[in-house]
Amino acid sequence: MTKQPLTFWAGKKAYEKIRRLGLSAGDVQVMAGAAGGPKWLVLNRLDRAIFGNWLAARKAPLFLVGASIGAWRFAAACQKDPVAAIARFEKAYMQQAYPDNPPPEIIDAELERILDELLGGDGPEQILSNPAFRLSILAVRCRKMTGTDRKSRLIPGLGLAAAANAVSRRGLGLFFERTLFYDSRQRPPFFRMNGFPIRRVVLDKSNLKAALMASGSIPMLMSGIKNIPGAPAGMYRDGGILDYHLNIDLQPGGEGIVLFPHYAEKLVPGWLDKQVFWRRPDFSLMDNVLMITPSADFVTRLPMGKIADRNDFYTFARQDDKRMDCWRQVVDQGRHLAEDFMEAVETGNIRNRLRPISDLSRR
Repeated sequence: MTKQPLTFWAGKKAYEKIRRLGLSAGDVQVMAGAAGGPKWLVLNRLDRAIFGNWLAARKAPLFLVGASIGAWRFAAACQKDPVAAIARFEKAYMQQAYPDNPPPEIIDAELERILDELLGGDGPEQILSNPAFRLSILAVRCRKMTGTDRKSRLIPGLGLAAAANAVSRRGLGLFFERTLFYDSRQRPPFFRMNGFPIRRVVLDKSNLKAALMASGSIPMLMSGIKNIPGAPAGMYRDGGILDYHLNIDLQPGGEGIVLFPHYAEKLVPGWLDKQVFWRRPDFSLMDNVLMITPSADFVTRLPMGKIADRNDFYTFARQDDKRMDCWRQVVDQGRHLAEDFMEAVETGNIRNRLRPISDLSRR
């Protein structure tokens, strides 16, 4: 490929530090993972390079926080052999197949199958005993009419939440509580994140799988997850509802960097903001962030000129083999992202490739 596959977007503090010193693995104190379903596939080879190579000798604590598929990616990365776990996740995720208009129960069962493959026999134990990595999972606890799977109440409840969100993101706090499931060995630097009502729940072997399922449970498509062990009673759903692209102050200490491998050259604060075209991310929360994304040129070279997404299930309806082939090509092309990242950090060339993250406001 003649053009560079990756673009590096840096907040003010991250920009200044990396311009001076480059980027080492030890600089990264937090990693962020966005929601987005199949969009994660383009990052698969990059994740393998970061966790299987660049961070393989990590000794100091690294705090990983993700919503939905971002949390699932990091659950694989926190296992004893991250490359093997990511490979299991990729294979299981690729093999999804559904009838036309599947009910939530079928999607629930398929996603649980994928998660079981990702976790293997003792994934929770490996994750919670990782010597360096500390996993946090974002979900939401539903309030009022959103705390049910009955469509007669859920649909109007989501409608009211969307209307409140159109006025102000804070309005979502009437309908959802942010829930942070975290590794209790060390409180993450973002433990006191604000902006929404929040519940904090310690992760353990009894609730880690349920927390991951909740974090990816899309309203209407999937069932909510009820009464997670150790968490307040209620129904829990997709963390992306509030934190789709993690436009959050993740508060690394000092000059620490928040590394955010992301699939898109844009930041959408919450899931319901996808339709709120006037909503802009708060870049004041991103000062320490280095976001790395596939470049626009790279994306045009992918099958169909785009990364994989949930619409592919409709594009390739009843043609699962074709969809899987398309997704495999996306994953394979992702090796260029991995190669470009390793070259940029190892040579120090990353210093000359930074772009201000605030430039994303024009996209």
